[in-house]
Amino acid sequence: MLTNWNLLSDELQLMVSREAMRRAAEVIAEQAEELASEMENGGLSDRGGPDALRLLASVMRVNGDAEFAVVGHA
Repeated sequence: MLTNWNLLSDELQLMVSREAMRRAAEVIAEQAEELASEMENGGLSDRGGPDALRLLASVMRVNGDAEFAVVGHA
């Protein structure tokens, strides 16, 4: 296992970076969904948040899929 980022090829650095960004976008989307559910279930004050959070989750997923597509996949 390489322990120095600079020893990775540029292509591999790009692949790792894109995957990290894709995973981060998915985590944010999942957390937005969880917060929306918590608001709907009464655990948090609802001030129109669930719809906004679900919109954020959808945007993160759609943009994440397009922008962080894995190299070599069509």
